[in-house]
Amino acid sequence: MRFGVLGPLAVWSADGELVVVPESKVRALLAALLTARGQVVSADRLVDELWGDAAPANPTGALQTLVSRLRRVLAGSGEQGLVVHRALGYVLDVADEAVDAGRFTALTTQARIAADPRERADLLTEALALWRGPAFADFIDEDFARAAITRLEEQRLLALEEQAEARLELGEHGLLAGELGDLTGRHPLRERLRAAHMRSLYGAGRASEALDSYQDLRRRLEEELGLEPGPELAALQRKILQQAPALQTVTAPTSTPRRHTNLPTPATGLIGRSDSLKEVRALIAAGRLVTLTGPGGVGKTRLAVEVASGLTGTYADGVWLVELAAQAFSTESAAATTGDELAEVVAATLGVRDDAGPGPLSGRRPRTLLDRLSDALRSQRLLLVLDNCEHVIEAAAGLARALLRAAPGVRILATSQEPLSISGEQVWLVPPLDMPADSADQAVLRTSSAVRLFLERAVAASPGFALSDDNAHAVASVCRRLDGIPLALELASTRVRVLGVRELARRLDDRFRLLTGGHRGAPARQQTLRAMIDWSWELLTAAEQAMLRRLAVHSDGCTLEAAEAVCAGAGVKPAEVLDLLTRLVDRSLVLVAHEADGTRYRLLESVSAYLLERLRETEYDRVRRAHAHYYVEFAERADSFLRGADQQHWLRRLDAESANIRSTLDSAAADGDGRLMRRLVHAMAWYWFLRGRLTEAKRYLTLALALPHNPPGCGEGAADSAAGSTAGRVPDRSGTVAWQTGMSLLSGAPDGPARHSRAVLDVYEGIRDPHERTRAGWLLGFAVTRFGDFAVGEELLNRVLTESRALGDRWALAAGAQHPGHADVRVRRSEGFPARRRGESRSLPPGR
Repeated sequence: MRFGVLGPLAVWSADGELVVVPESKVRALLAALLTARGQVVSADRLVDELWGDAAPANPTGALQTLVSRLRRVLAGSGEQGLVVHRALGYVLDVADEAVDAGRFTALTTQARIAADPRERADLLTEALALWRGPAFADFIDEDFARAAITRLEEQRLLALEEQAEARLELGEHGLLAGELGDLTGRHPLRERLRAAHMRSLYGAGRASEALDSYQDLRRRLEEELGLEPGPELAALQRKILQQAPALQTVTAPTSTPRRHTNLPTPATGLIGRSDSLKEVRALIAAGRLVTLTGPGGVGKTRLAVEVASGLTGTYADGVWLVELAAQAFSTESAAATTGDELAEVVAATLGVRDDAGPGPLSGRRPRTLLDRLSDALRSQRLLLVLDNCEHVIEAAAGLARALLRAAPGVRILATSQEPLSISGEQVWLVPPLDMPADSADQAVLRTSSAVRLFLERAVAASPGFALSDDNAHAVASVCRRLDGIPLALELASTRVRVLGVRELARRLDDRFRLLTGGHRGAPARQQTLRAMIDWSWELLTAAEQAMLRRLAVHSDGCTLEAAEAVCAGAGVKPAEVLDLLTRLVDRSLVLVAHEADGTRYRLLESVSAYLLERLRETEYDRVRRAHAHYYVEFAERADSFLRGADQQHWLRRLDAESANIRSTLDSAAADGDGRLMRRLVHAMAWYWFLRGRLTEAKRYLTLALALPHNPPGCGEGAADSAAGSTAGRVPDRSGTVAWQTGMSLLSGAPDGPARHSRAVLDVYEGIRDPHERTRAGWLLGFAVTRFGDFAVGEELLNRVLTESRALGDRWALAAGAQHPGHADVRVRRSEGFPARRRGESRSLPPGR
């Protein structure tokens, strides 16, 4: 059994279920014992702390009654003998690790002896994650808790300061500058915290703000205490003025362990699913395919992640989450999506390359990407979590069937609104959280997992909120009317701070009346989710609504730069985007992910689907064009860095935007926009080659060649006008043919000119743009030397080198000279070109 005091008082059973401790006096008794855990608290002190001047006529008997009730509650969860009677009083006999405050102390102690700043920061982050709100949040005004609250709050602040210092050693100045600003504002006289904030501001290039922060502290100390800042802080100010190099020192981590999972770490606990966890894990142990089904928002993904997190040590090759809902495929029809398209997503997640091995072409049927993925996983022992299969149900079923047949060590946990319906599948229906009984009794309501989830999330959004006799009926009403759907309960709970629970319940009445004209054939649970999002939508301003619906055009989220480019206009000024985005994050309608290469903003799946409908009713075409133009220009900008020292950074940025770029390509193909399509496939060609995404490259290059040069109904001038100010140079068709031919050869399944090596020379000579000819020509030569006539490839590479010299194209010269197929082996020395710079790659990275 575990106890929580770092937030509202909480008790959890051994299997993680929240234990209801009814009656305020019984909870107060438990809290009083936890303030002095492991120590005897005298009966007289307990009576004074629980009743004060209003002690009952028989205080000893009343105290014994409360002790008996507390023992009964704890025994009901399988724990006996925790409340022990000792001479003159009582003691809660639990280990330090059984209380979150004890665990917090242990982690912070361990962090202080860790030499590696990364280990220190991780331990402190884990310790601080134990806090669910203010210590003893429901007893803040009680005298008996004040000393413990003060002590724990000081320990928390100390841990935050130490965490900030460790992260500064790791170079996280930019992130900390923003995070510490609010904390420093709440605790303006803490010099150690102020020092960390000043260092973060200086390291983020905001030296003037760092100096202003020092002056602010100096003024406050003088006005409030008549003191000057301490010598350490004064010395830091001098170093900032002198721009001391030591302030920029970053400690390298001692090691970077290989990942065995990409599972996210949930920020909150899982409520009401302890039995579900056991049953699903048992099903995975017994079979190889388990599918979690249920309505949208019921918590299938959350349960799957929690199940998989407990199995990371079971599979030698890891546990991997494949998010299918975030992907944009080449068709809108789930039935038309192919197994190879899903195999691309799985391969990218696992780091499996999809290029064919070197050697002569065989006369057999070309092997598909799904075949190659199956081969790559044949000897692996791993668990795949395929999330949101309902969008691509047929392709997902084919993918699962193929992998299970080919790879005996692979197990699959799928989530879907419908079963995959293949042999060996075990289907487990994820139910809504159990509804509260028709009662206003607090003890009865707390037995409902829907109520417990709503209360925990409401307390997080509105500290100080608690279930009471006054609001019990309203809380029960909200949980019942939202059908126990976790997503609906979580979004509703964020409004408690502004509306209060009674007003929230009343607004839900209005919301349901708006749904009388909804789709008659839709399940009631989907109508409830739609009504909830309608209600959230109506609370937004017109500018917030415009911002939110425009975000929905993105696939798998976007950066701030993308949001500013796509969402501005028609009522939203560019300078307003950041503020609007911040307000939407505060409303829990937009999710924030701080990733290695920057911050990304995402929408919940149900919210995104709703907003796309809103967008199609208003300004879908305009926003989609803005989205397309931004990502075309982004890809063109990224391509310019893929042949230099910043290559790895821009590869990762393109990785993060792959869903948005696919979406743009698919839209261009659907619209018949050959101009935009050709610009984007040319910008992406080198990325596809470097990442080994040859199947994807071949597909889109082929689509680009099939489209007319201008959008349907546009002449040359009209097309230029439609493209607007973002129009760039449209590559000639000859270059597209060259890239498609090279990718076709490398994929191991050549078509068109790629079938005949001599024809590749004609393709090369047909490229009109001289710079395109050297870049695409290098790829053609590389491909022919591997899969075609080596002599033809050697001849082609020598032509590339000759033209590169004439153009002064240093990259093409260096790349061509490195390849073993060219004849002029002395060219690098004669031209004076060094080897590739560190971090630069012209060929494919090692596979997984």
